[in-house]
Amino acid sequence: MKLYIIGAGPGAPDLITVKGAQLLQEADAIFYTDSLVSNELIERYRKPEAEVFHTAGMHLEQMVEAMLEQLKQGKKVVRIHTGDPSVYGATLEQIALFKKQGVEVEIVPGVSSVFAAAAAVQAELTVPDLTQTVILTRAEGRTPVPNREKLEDLAKHRCTLALFLSATLTKKVTKALRDAGWSDDTPVVIVYKATWPDQKIVRSTVGTLDEDMRANGIRKHALILAGWALDPAIIERDYHSKLYDKTFTHGYRQGV
Repeated sequence: MKLYIIGAGPGAPDLITVKGAQLLQEADAIFYTDSLVSNELIERYRKPEAEVFHTAGMHLEQMVEAMLEQLKQGKKVVRIHTGDPSVYGATLEQIALFKKQGVEVEIVPGVSSVFAAAAAVQAELTVPDLTQTVILTRAEGRTPVPNREKLEDLAKHRCTLALFLSATLTKKVTKALRDAGWSDDTPVVIVYKATWPDQKIVRSTVGTLDEDMRANGIRKHALILAGWALDPAIIERDYHSKLYDKTFTHGYRQGV
């Protein structure tokens, strides 16, 4: 028995990988979180006779049991996850239960919403001489974060931050960034439902983040990018990588 866990990508049906789409087309049973994954994606690729299971209302054991039942019937089963399964995908606990049942698992990566959000605002998250690091994290809510990963401490690195699962915690985000020494005018971009038809981009700052989120009615499905690489005026400044510098030599190009 083998289960395929597939990254659906950020939302747009054409941003699933070729391999992911192929497996979806071949599947006899499709399990997906209907509150997060586009129904249009499922309907575009599934074969007419495939059975579709909505899992938004299921807990872990219910999902695993339902998938096991289909696998035991000899069906090809896929589990579709939003974005990329490796980032806040809650796949570890699923895999652990399947392993106990002797089920092989294959994970197919997907386009994460962090990269879809960056693409939507045409931002390079790693700007030479400004920041070369991106931290993917979240604010602390009902689920705690380890003490060594508190947002204030991570923000002291003063690199680009990509905040998942934090749309309802913007007051905490602002406080953490201020406590880390970030000024109120530090650029922030909120991307709501990146690549979906109702995508919304809100340019904000550390100081106005909470107000801007409330004004736009954004309480979920949002990725928050924060840091100096998000400044829309950065394109006018003299930040250039060595990659295409005519004086920079490497194994494929001689310097001028």
